[in-house]
This record gives sequence, structure tokens and C-alpha cells, in this order.
Amino acid sequence: MQDFTNETLDIDALPKYEEVVLNAISRKYWRVALLNIAIFLLILAAAIGMVLFFVEGFRPYLYVTTGIYLLFSILLIALYRTSIKRIGYAIREKDLIYKSGIISISTSIIPFTRIQHITLNEGIFSRMFQLGSLHVFTAGGISGSITIPGLDINMAKAIKEELNRQLAKVD
Repeated sequence: MQDFTNETLDIDALPKYEEVVLNAISRKYWRVALLNIAIFLLILAAAIGMVLFFVEGFRPYLYVTTGIYLLFSILLIALYRTSIKRIGYAIREKDLIYKSGIISISTSIIPFTRIQHITLNEGIFSRMFQLGSLHVFTAGGISGSITIPGLDINMAKAIKEELNRQLAKVD
């Protein structure tokens, strides 16, 4: 029987995930995001227009409402653009790294031993630009699952196959 040990690790000797060069998602994903934003803003404009048309009390606020709508639109587009530029991922020997966020930056490191399954999703606009999203489900539940959007479809398929190969080694 072996004696129990619980030695302190040298934190400086641990690998630094921050030093890993992350892959960016496809630039074509910005077009998909713009289409989605445009549809949302059109629906919002139609709803605002209906309120202004049917509710006489709001008509004096036409210019204020239009200004707020335009400011909101610009802010929404700028936030999406910045958010998309900050998405990155990497596949290492034993894990997958995913980073995203603007104000609150989130970095997920998922060991292959925690991955339960992987799905490849293609939305209607994503298919138009030959893009896909990988959804990696983990044993940790919904909070540990990640979705990597905006991958070229061939790259997404290759990553899915490689992750499945890695999972087969773990089992």
C-alpha cells in the first residue's frame, strides 16, 4: 500500500493557457450576424412604427424615438462586431479552449475526458455562407457546454472528427 501524499504544486511551472494562440472564427460570420441583426431591427422598427401610427399619444415623440432607435442600432452593431472579433478557440493534445466576451471575458478549457458529445449546427444564414457551429456538450451540464460559432463548414467537420477521434482514445 502506498503512503498518501498531497504535495503543493509549483504554480509557476504549470502551463499557461493564456499563452496559447487561439484560432479566430471565419470572417464570413460577421455577415451572418448582420443578417440576424437586420431582421431583428426591421421587426423592432415595424413594432415601433405601429405604436407610433396607432397610439396618438406617442406621435409627438417621433424624433426622439427615431434617435433612440438609431443609437440602439449603432450600439448593437458595434457590440456584435467587437464580440465576434474576440471569439477564439484552440485544440490541444488533451483539451479544447474557447474564449469569448467583451466586458466579461470567459475562457473555457474543456478536457476531452469531460466531453460527452459534439453536434454540428448549420442555420439558414450560416448555410448560405458555408459556415457551421460546433456545440460541445460536457459531463458538467449546461454550464460547461460551449458553442463555437462561425466555423467554415469543412473546418467544423474536421474539428468534429478530430474531437471524436480524441474521445475514442479516452474511452
